[in-house]
Amino acid sequence: MIKFVSEKDGCLYKDGRIDRIIERLYRLLESCRLCPRECKVNRLEDNKGFCRSGKDLIISSYGPHFGEERPLVGFSGSGTIFLTNCNLRCVYCQNYEISHLGIGKKVKIEDMAEIMIKLQNMGCHNINFVTPTHFLPQIVKSVGYAIKRGLNIPLIYNSGGYEKVETIKLLDGVFDIYMPDIKYGSNDMAKKYSNAPDYFERCTDAVREMHRQVGDLKIENGIAYKGLLIRHLVLPNGIAGSDKVLKFVKSLSDNTFINIMDQYRPYGDISEYNELKRRITKKEFYEVLNLAKKYGLKRVYPTV
Repeated sequence: MIKFVSEKDGCLYKDGRIDRIIERLYRLLESCRLCPRECKVNRLEDNKGFCRSGKDLIISSYGPHFGEERPLVGFSGSGTIFLTNCNLRCVYCQNYEISHLGIGKKVKIEDMAEIMIKLQNMGCHNINFVTPTHFLPQIVKSVGYAIKRGLNIPLIYNSGGYEKVETIKLLDGVFDIYMPDIKYGSNDMAKKYSNAPDYFERCTDAVREMHRQVGDLKIENGIAYKGLLIRHLVLPNGIAGSDKVLKFVKSLSDNTFINIMDQYRPYGDISEYNELKRRITKKEFYEVLNLAKKYGLKRVYPTV
């Protein structure tokens, strides 16, 4: 597989289009409008908005990850890079120290490229950017450096789903696999638990665009190399609004790959939210799996 080669569009890197994408993304940082928050702070001058991120890349950790979906992990793991901070504020975040407390360290663009090459040399099947939205210009620029150094494995955009569709459109041809969460089917729940009152519309608009770019998930020899993979975390007491989420997924394609996740645990800053202070029950989990079956979704993980 040759990275950045599209059957229709040719090579983003060789024809210089990647440079124009980087330029347009950096322009968005001058009055930051990368995500739906549109904080309009000048991050190039290291001012910080909702995501509490300035001009520098900040990562918390990286390495082969074996806890992702099987088509991403394969035999050698997913080359995961955890970006620090987030454009959501989920009170129950399972990565609370990274997303809320900002645990991480600044890295140079060139050093980020070397991390990608290191992960590739370790045998990882892909480069998996976790929570990349607020660092997109820096990430794509670092990818450009990494390509010069021989990076040729798929890139994964692993996000919380709160995206600006105009920004996602700029990325057409850059990322091979989009892996968004669809956290809620209700804006009221999104506002209450993630401070994102327009979450469902923003998320679904962006996911439609992701699907337009890369289509359904494509797997060869057990390893995913292109396409859309959706995640949906089941929350206690029906908070996630799974029925509406699954109806939307069905509207994309019967073959949309969706991971319905049961690993919620009470964590983060939930002291004022009694409804989140327990794990989900087996009954709650299987109700969502059965909904997926009811709507005719053919690629549900775990298998219905």
